Amino acid sequence: MQQLNWKYQYVAIEGNIGAGKTTLCKQLGEDLGSKLILEAFADNPFLSKFYENPERHAFSVELFFMTDRYKQLQEHLVKTLFHQNIIADFFFIKTLLFAKENLKEEEYHLFKNIFNILNATFPKPELLVYLHRPTEQLMKNIRKRGRSYEQQIKKEYLDTIQKAYFDYFRMEKEIPILIIDVGDMDFIKDKKYYDHLKELINRDYKLGMNYVSISK
Repeated sequence: MQQLNWKYQYVAIEGNIGAGKTTLCKQLGEDLGSKLILEAFADNPFLSKFYENPERHAFSVELFFMTDRYKQLQEHLVKTLFHQNIIADFFFIKTLLFAKENLKEEEYHLFKNIFNILNATFPKPELLVYLHRPTEQLMKNIRKRGRSYEQQIKKEYLDTIQKAYFDYFRMEKEIPILIIDVGDMDFIKDKKYYDHLKELINRDYKLGMNYVSISK
């Protein structure tokens, strides 16, 4: 099952909306026999309402995401870490990054206080991988996968989220962060690029930001 000597016990795969992080996690999990922790975004009853009216439903959508992510990590990460390698398609910090962009200032301060309490219970991943794609490619991927509630997402919103990630990456010095420019690559259909991607993830990296490109 495991074709290579996998270095990491806990890896988080991140990316903007439409980057392909869940698809990559599932493929890696299948290849490596890893425990997967996948975000259950479709279970959020406020998500479609948020895209229709962000100001009204932002706090509800972010609170649901935070509590759901917390429950998943508490159930699967804390209990199984050190017993099986784990790959997650989110890092808990994304909860705060999205909330900062979507919530009003007073709501965000309350939200951040709750987040800090919950976040203190989790270990950080040994490696954080960020799949970077141009915003235009993200928009194409969003249209292609056809989720009705996502079709209202604007390019400007994706740009804002991308900036939030990179602002955080510049401050994070305690874990290695691997930013991979994958361009318009389909790493599932093109096995050569997928194998290269997997090999890149399995390398050693210094703390802080590390950047590589495998886009065509």
